[in-house]
Amino acid sequence: MSSRIVLHPTVALSFTVLFAIFVLYPCNVAAKSAVPNLATAITEVAEKSIPSVAHINVVQKTKVSSPLSPFFNDPFFKHFFEDRAPKKFKRELRGVGSGIIIRADGHILTNSHVVENATKIQVLLSSGEEYPAKVIGTDPKTDLSIIKIDSAKPLPFLMFGDSDKVVVGEWVVAIGHPRGLDQTVTTGIISAKNRRGITDPSSYQDFLQTDAAINPGNSGGPLLNLRGEVIGVNGVIASASGGFEGIGFAIPSNIALYVTGELMAHGKVERGWLGVSVQDLTYDLAQKSGLEKSGGALVAEVTQGSPAAEAGLKAGDVILEFNGKPVPDAGSLRNSVAATRPGVQANLTVWRDGKKMKVAVKIGNQEAASKLLASTIKQKLGIEVRPVSRKESDKFELGENNGVAVEKIVSGSPLAKAGLERGDIILEINGEAVEGVDSFNSLLTTISSGRQIEMTVLDHRTGRVGSLNVQVR
Repeated sequence: MSSRIVLHPTVALSFTVLFAIFVLYPCNVAAKSAVPNLATAITEVAEKSIPSVAHINVVQKTKVSSPLSPFFNDPFFKHFFEDRAPKKFKRELRGVGSGIIIRADGHILTNSHVVENATKIQVLLSSGEEYPAKVIGTDPKTDLSIIKIDSAKPLPFLMFGDSDKVVVGEWVVAIGHPRGLDQTVTTGIISAKNRRGITDPSSYQDFLQTDAAINPGNSGGPLLNLRGEVIGVNGVIASASGGFEGIGFAIPSNIALYVTGELMAHGKVERGWLGVSVQDLTYDLAQKSGLEKSGGALVAEVTQGSPAAEAGLKAGDVILEFNGKPVPDAGSLRNSVAATRPGVQANLTVWRDGKKMKVAVKIGNQEAASKLLASTIKQKLGIEVRPVSRKESDKFELGENNGVAVEKIVSGSPLAKAGLERGDIILEINGEAVEGVDSFNSLLTTISSGRQIEMTVLDHRTGRVGSLNVQVR
């Protein structure tokens, strides 16, 4: 016996209306946010944007350890091989990445890790044309770089959107060359915003997270909204396998836009400096400070002689706003200050002693800050450092920007008492890699007086690596 379901006329009418709204007229839903019909938007974005996405091929030369290196410390093998076999060999590596044409004259934005240490850069356009490229400027702190090709005709380019206006759940399109597969288009949504500490905790990064498929080779390509605007530069994936697992990260367009302007104008990024050590304001700290909710940057320490000190900021202050924009956490404040040109006056909203107050501060220059920070660190730890030389790097098989060497050490200082000597190389501070003098200064200035720190140090006499624990003055 067969049976059938008969809908009441009112119910049937309801289904008809719903079908018309969500299937026949999907653009009605999108109209409020001025986003095109999803059924055609992705194809329109792809068609418009692909000609402005470049395929980048690079050749890099690097040194790799000899397979016999582990045996050189063995007295038996050392006798026969040390003076005859090189510990390192030069090797040529080839890599691929993506880039965004940002000007008709051939300026291309990509990741700095795509072109770093490159001896040759070739750019392939969607038209099939191929050009050699030169590096205009790089900024490892944001993993961004500008390269340029010389074309006889104007090139199509992409425009930046406002990454601050991006919302979680918004549809996005990624275009690039994963695994060398030209003009690959993938789509997904914005999964989260303000992801920090993904790569280098001391870098100026504030990622957009997306589930659009991103794989090796996508690096440097655009993440676009449905209006075809670049709202991010694809750069990192979180993956145990090395391939796509649904967790990709893009550098927000507002950071990329600032860095791009600096690199094209100066070849480097000039960042602002405030001179405070800050930490996130947790719920418990907010309660103790008399604030109803967490959010903001708690000032732990103010550097003497810094712009913050001259403006009257004090330890215990909570910075709630920077130039009228809310400060959600310490990382956000750090990035906002860094993206402000030195010499510009910034207006802060500060919470102190149970009430809000306005503080005007003239943003300083990080180059001047480095000198002041070096002086402060010398007072705290009794040490001066310098970059690791190439000779030292080769001798101890260190990579590029790996550690700092001790140049001077004050007798009787905490590190001198701990056994540190001139020529030793500091590799890590509290588990975080030291990537040069600026990195060393940055890591130490975030550590308040009286706290214990752990340093990973390479002994210049023996080449052995060990740990030192000292207390900051």
